[in-house]
Amino acid sequence: MATLLIAATLGLGVPAAQAHRDGDLEDRQHQVHQQVQQAQADVEDASKAITRAKAELADAEAQLAAAQADFADKQARAADALSQLQTAEAQDAAMRAALETAQANLAQAKADVVAGQAALDAQQVRVKDTVVAFYQQGSPELMAWTGYLDAQTPADLIRKMEYADTLVEDQSAVFDQLHAAELQLRAQKEEVKAAEAAADEQADLAAQQLANTQRLKNEADQAANDALLAQDQVTLTVAAREKAQRHAERAKARDEAELAKLKKQERHIKQLIIAAAAADHSTGFVGSDDGFLLAPVNGSVTSPFGYRVHPIYGYWGLHDGTDFGVSCGEGMRAAAAGKVISRYYSSVYGNRLYLDVGKVNGHNLTVVYNHATSYRVGVGDRVARGDIVGYVGSTGWSTGCHLHFTVLQDGTAVDPMKYL
Repeated sequence: MATLLIAATLGLGVPAAQAHRDGDLEDRQHQVHQQVQQAQADVEDASKAITRAKAELADAEAQLAAAQADFADKQARAADALSQLQTAEAQDAAMRAALETAQANLAQAKADVVAGQAALDAQQVRVKDTVVAFYQQGSPELMAWTGYLDAQTPADLIRKMEYADTLVEDQSAVFDQLHAAELQLRAQKEEVKAAEAAADEQADLAAQQLANTQRLKNEADQAANDALLAQDQVTLTVAAREKAQRHAERAKARDEAELAKLKKQERHIKQLIIAAAAADHSTGFVGSDDGFLLAPVNGSVTSPFGYRVHPIYGYWGLHDGTDFGVSCGEGMRAAAAGKVISRYYSSVYGNRLYLDVGKVNGHNLTVVYNHATSYRVGVGDRVARGDIVGYVGSTGWSTGCHLHFTVLQDGTAVDPMKYL
């Protein structure tokens, strides 16, 4: 449906009833005037080109927001991956140091085993020499008893007994040293086994940590690469948004040019209406406004007359008619008997038809049919109430089949429902 900011965009004035609305509405209308002075022209439903351009721009902005969010996420992931990698590298260094310590402990344990084996071998030689020496002289016990028997005096007996005890103690000491060397060597071999197990375990941990570090390095590299790609995507979407913005600006400029043409046509028609009203000295219809006009089509109201936020430009503007949802090709009826005063094509409203229906309670009344597929009557033709004047369509700035029905009271748009 194509509609105009009648009060400002087309310069046709504001109805007296609108001027007495509450203060809030008046403030909004004042804002509309200021905005329209800057924008020159505005429409409730813009052209398909600007609609597409705005949709493209909104899509580009959504993609940019998504790309920026993705980039931020990729950056965070890259930073997290780098932090994990740094932690893993520190752990890897600690693991290598622990492995070196375990390997050094193993080497020391092996050296201790070699030294212990050498000590045991030497002790075994001493034991062998001692035993051989003892038994070459005879059994120590037998020698002791022989000495006891050969003693001449008690003192000599005591001396021989002490000597025998010393021989036995020396023999025991040699064997004790051998046993101690064997135990020490056994313990050193156990230490080697433990050191080997520790070194193997530490080597496995170091290998696992190295593999984990390499994996994290690969992930960090991938995360950094993803962040770079995401940054490139942000750059591309920024360019796409700028391109969409340029398309929207060009489409808006074309819309404004079309609206300027429409304003010129509207001013001309308003002059015709005012001139016709001045020449008409008849009383016209006097009575209740309600029901004076016949409903132009049998369809439900899809968009009423009134002020609203412009869906494309965002301005608070007037939807200057009533939209009826009707299928294309449906006949449009003359709302009252009258004369066709204008018929033309507008890129905004499509096929338009103005029907002057005379004076109503002292005001000249004109009804306008917009977006028609075609008309059955032309300028100068007179029609009776209920005659088919044309057929519903979707020409101009329209998104679907409907009738945009406008009522002009002395050339100014008013709510059609006041007369229907």
